[in-house]
Amino acid sequence: MSEVERLSRGSYLLVTTFRKDGTPVPTPVWVARDGDGLLVWTQATAGKVKRVRNNPTVELAECDLRGRPRGETVKGTARILDAEGTDRGRAVLKKKYGISGHVVIGASKLFRGRDGTVCLAISLD
Repeated sequence: MSEVERLSRGSYLLVTTFRKDGTPVPTPVWVARDGDGLLVWTQATAGKVKRVRNNPTVELAECDLRGRPRGETVKGTARILDAEGTDRGRAVLKKKYGISGHVVIGASKLFRGRDGTVCLAISLD
């Protein structure tokens, strides 16, 4: 099994981004596989988006809902997707998460608007 398969098979992925001073900030997020990479979905104003803009290096691990790691950590590089890429990412995540994905992502789009959330594309190093 590839690292991408392993990291995308669970419901949550622990994505650790880094502040300017190097402090790690881990966050559990929904994840889906996208070819040879991973997609995660988050609020456009989330701290992790700002941190990725400043430093695209991330660390990834399988985790539970509360962010408790399960398995080895892998290094990767994240990039913020544009509106078209985010729309495609939302569709991939809805497919994986089924009715929950449709409800949560749909409600978010309704209340936050199309630009209220973004997807991050993550490639493994």
